[in-house]
Amino acid sequence: EVQLVESGGGLVQAGESLTLACATSGFSFDDDYSIGWFRQAPGKEYEGVSCISSGVGNTYYAHSVKGRFTISSDSAKRAVYLQMNNLKPEDTAVYYCAADRLALLYNGLGCEGQVPFDYTGQGTQVTVSS
Repeated sequence: EVQLVESGGGLVQAGESLTLACATSGFSFDDDYSIGWFRQAPGKEYEGVSCISSGVGNTYYAHSVKGRFTISSDSAKRAVYLQMNNLKPEDTAVYYCAADRLALLYNGLGCEGQVPFDYTGQGTQVTVSS
């Protein structure tokens, strides 16, 4: 059974940093999944933030976070991280970790919402105050 557990959310001020972690189980990184971070703010659509291919390490970033966020993975720890710098109030949302194999076939590793990811965690709240 695939499980994804997010951690690292919290309340910060604008300009500060946070690192989210996604602990995974139930699949091998060598099987090459697209593992991504998605977010949803109140009243807004669910959107892809950043994705990484677990086998090769290709990455994708949404335009709104490019240059501020960095996604990385550690196959030994079976974890994916999202380093978020220079946070803005508009980054406030529940952040979800998700994984899917077929998403790799799509542009942006499926992070642009072309397909629903098969597996999603419970989410972690990120709140950025101005």
